[in-house]
Amino acid sequence: MALEFENHDSVNGRRSFMKLLAAAPLFATIGARSVAATVSNAVTSTVKRSYNDNIYTRIGVKPLINARGTWTYLCGSLEIPATRKALEEASHYFVDMFDLQAGVGRRLAELSGAESGMITSGSAGAIAMATAGCIAGTDPNHVWQLPDTTGLKNEVVIMPRRSAFDSAIRLAGGKLVVVETVEKLQAAITLQTAMLYTDWANDDLIQGILRVTKPAGVPILVDLADRIPPFSNFTHYAKLGVDMYCFSGGKGLCGPQCAGVLLGRKDLIEAALYNSSPWEGAICRPMKVGKEEMMGMLGAIEYWAHADMDAVNKEWQSRVERIKTLVDTVSGVATNITVPTDGNSYPTLSVSWDEKTMGLTLAECEEQLRAGEPRIDVMGGSNPSGVLGRLRNTTAARSQSNRPARMQIVSMTLQPGEDLIVGNRLRQILNKARKQAS
Repeated sequence: MALEFENHDSVNGRRSFMKLLAAAPLFATIGARSVAATVSNAVTSTVKRSYNDNIYTRIGVKPLINARGTWTYLCGSLEIPATRKALEEASHYFVDMFDLQAGVGRRLAELSGAESGMITSGSAGAIAMATAGCIAGTDPNHVWQLPDTTGLKNEVVIMPRRSAFDSAIRLAGGKLVVVETVEKLQAAITLQTAMLYTDWANDDLIQGILRVTKPAGVPILVDLADRIPPFSNFTHYAKLGVDMYCFSGGKGLCGPQCAGVLLGRKDLIEAALYNSSPWEGAICRPMKVGKEEMMGMLGAIEYWAHADMDAVNKEWQSRVERIKTLVDTVSGVATNITVPTDGNSYPTLSVSWDEKTMGLTLAECEEQLRAGEPRIDVMGGSNPSGVLGRLRNTTAARSQSNRPARMQIVSMTLQPGEDLIVGNRLRQILNKARKQAS
């Protein structure tokens, strides 16, 4: 592969040359491998990974490289070996599900420091189960009555705004009461308040909420769906005295995508269980969690409780660094690696350029990445999993603007070897646009 650079005597020319020189080993690796070999040779697995011949292509579905992160519509994350091993072993036995839920609750208590816990059908399932438990408790007549809440406490304070997932509260019969600030919370709590829901993760804000809700006897649920990593959050919120908190199992925990975990007070977990499968007549029975998902989630949690996070973070960081090195060879493109602190806390590469100067919009670049083989999904301007997003006119998003185009590439969902494919493909798209525009 020939390395191109211009104006060696200029500062920019020297910088370009140095960037190309830094990327030379990566170019050599890419040139020596096919796309399939880049991935297959890098992954230790009992299943050979091929983008062109696999269980999905046999039914006409093309797998993709997920550089976008743990989005549900992209299957969240891939299960770690500890998850798959537990799933497989669990599938060979029958157990009493009530016994299993009790055993899982005890083990989750040991791992988290909370009084108890349960495996749920994702974070949204946890929200629904917690809401139903707070409204109906363990009274069989009340459990059967939902979502009719006549005669029951049914108000759920939601802070600080409506959530895309508050349908999980409403389907259990919860009536939303939106409160924007802690200062307004006291006035919003009534004799009908059954629960408070928030996705705030800030300690000071949560402690401010607890100072109001504890004396009022109102339990709170903190939605922490994407707040692992860091795994320390698994125990942190129990130490804060939070009544209930939940995580997605198919994001940072790398458990089954259809699973999650709800932790908290023993009485509240028991109430949530009464309103869930296998109880017949419970409103959350359709949100069934199988024995395999329960043990798979435990396997994942056990793994992260003892994982070498320095080694894991180093690998995640190296993936986006390799992509950055390749993309940096294109003049007019800026790159930056950060680790978000407000969820999805993985090393993330931001790539930006001026759409008019480059002659390439963010939407066009995304489309070209998706159209390639294999397809690559990155974090850009669209969210196809949002209902409103599917209806929104995308003409404005496709038009050129004076603002730099900015895409993000999340390291965690990339598999070994895929970083080279992503970096090289993005470099080729940007370099071609730059040359055509000049």
